[in-house]
Amino acid sequence: MTNPGLGGNVTRAPGRTCPHSYRYRPSVFNRPPMHDTETLYVIGGLYGNVEALSAVLAMKQAEERRGHAVTLCFNGDFNWFNVDAESFVTINESVLAHVAIQGNVEAELAENDSTAGCGCAYPSYVSGDFVDRSNRIMERLRAQTPRFPGLIRKLALLPMHATIGVGGERIGIVHGDPESLAGWAFAVENMPPGAGRRHREPNAAYPITPRERIGDYFHQAHVRAFCCAHTCLPFAQVFRLHGQDHLVINNGAAGMPNFAGTTHGLLTRVSAQQDSPDDSLYSIELGALRFDAVPIRYDQAAWLRRFETNWPPGSPAHESYFRRITAGPDFDIARAVRTPGARGAGNRF
Repeated sequence: MTNPGLGGNVTRAPGRTCPHSYRYRPSVFNRPPMHDTETLYVIGGLYGNVEALSAVLAMKQAEERRGHAVTLCFNGDFNWFNVDAESFVTINESVLAHVAIQGNVEAELAENDSTAGCGCAYPSYVSGDFVDRSNRIMERLRAQTPRFPGLIRKLALLPMHATIGVGGERIGIVHGDPESLAGWAFAVENMPPGAGRRHREPNAAYPITPRERIGDYFHQAHVRAFCCAHTCLPFAQVFRLHGQDHLVINNGAAGMPNFAGTTHGLLTRVSAQQDSPDDSLYSIELGALRFDAVPIRYDQAAWLRRFETNWPPGSPAHESYFRRITAGPDFDIARAVRTPGARGAGNRF
């Protein structure tokens, strides 16, 4: 879900475990695309932000008025803060009208079993207090499930991964990583060092995902890029494999700020159209495709009113997320763009 910091005693407790049902092999992506499109929005971590959802739908309509057909793909955790009935219905009915896969939140809503807690599979460097609050948020969100059995059945039927064709290239859509719905192999703090001079390496306590493992993911999946979310901090990193560039790109959170001092969410735009959106924060060209990190500029004042109505000061969500919602995380774009000098990649700021 997010990366709050170090500390805490780690046990195989709710919020720390990764259910066996979350597991799959990278080879599951080596299949015909479930959809083909010219332009794809990958929207991870909406977190029940109704205002961010409205902004995404408006962005889609604006592109279509310019003649670009856009497919929306919500890659999990579109639920979280939406514990009131109106927001719960709005989020789920809207998302289910588009392409979607489960995040750990949807998987746990569908399972309706507290054994895994929030299902985040938090690693050891996430504090125990944060994990406990996440489990309490999940408990409150689960209280909606008896009221909307039809929506819960639809969430249960969502896949945990997808392969989507864009401009003739195959894109792997995951929530966590290519082996687990709640995997952390694609967390920015766990990625191998980037080539950018401005990239500040994470604390050595974070386990680095070996480049060989990442290469094996791409080899088994037979995709050009993986789009992910889950760990809630964005980045884009190119890997040169067998003479061809491949990309891992994490949009962070659609429903919360991703950089210090900001109040907008972020989505990944993948397109065969080479014109970059005017507000793109950074872009990478990969073969015939262009990948852009595009801000989601939602109504912050309206969202804060909605959030604090459901989660007032002292509540677990307020304790864990209010500072990020209002001021952003301790993270910047220079740390997100990890391969500014990579061959075949172009980035703009």
